[in-house]
Amino acid sequence: MKKMITMMLAALLAISMLTGCGGSEEAGSVATDGSTSMEKVIGGLGEAFQSETGISFTYNPTGSGSGIKAVQEGRCDIGLSSRDLKAEEKEAGLTGTVLAYDGIAVIVNPENPVSDLSVETIAKIYTGEITNWSEVGGNDAEIVLIGREAGSGTRDGFESITDTEDACQYRQELTSTGDVITTVAQNPGAIGYASVASVKDTVKALTVDGVAATEENIKDGSYVVQRPFVLVTKSDAKLSDAAQKFFDYITSSDANEIISAAGVVSAN
Repeated sequence: MKKMITMMLAALLAISMLTGCGGSEEAGSVATDGSTSMEKVIGGLGEAFQSETGISFTYNPTGSGSGIKAVQEGRCDIGLSSRDLKAEEKEAGLTGTVLAYDGIAVIVNPENPVSDLSVETIAKIYTGEITNWSEVGGNDAEIVLIGREAGSGTRDGFESITDTEDACQYRQELTSTGDVITTVAQNPGAIGYASVASVKDTVKALTVDGVAATEENIKDGSYVVQRPFVLVTKSDAKLSDAAQKFFDYITSSDANEIISAAGVVSAN
């Protein structure tokens, strides 16, 4: 009898463990991959979503191009791009949904006396037509051009707006927003660009044509150096239940406060 009871208890324990695993599986998980500029906003949204639903959330900061490719290859649920999808990417079966709009800050070292540049002047600096800060009201010092790597959404947005595609004379091409900020902070002659949401007090954000990169100015379009934050999914594939819940949550008005707190402007 004791042996039978022991076996029954063992069976019940096994069923209980399986049920527990099933509950965890049912909660599911959602994986995102892409833009390093979206780290602050997607991190805040993911943390809130995970806390509210118990659904596991992961973010892999690989850059916009890599995130788009990850969706195509089925290595993540939702890709993150800080640029609009290109025609060929849409033709390849991808859909882009704008989550928010972000300003791209043009940044210099805090010791630099220059505080404002026009879009035209920024273009001349990055294409090598202007090479010394004294030419734009600054110190007599070489301008050191810092930018992002090919495939970066921030770079794509910056070069599109300044009309400098394939013409920038970069001294360094870095693989993350944080690296750009750190490099500019350490070099008095450097100039770079980075997501407004990521800018720290270790660098100085310039006004562009006299307009500061504030939420209000990004929203009304008066700050022209801005780009979209885009959620990338497969057009012909249904998201998992967990990923669909996450997508619906972050594109709803419930997420606006979190998006705003991350320093970007909600598209919804």
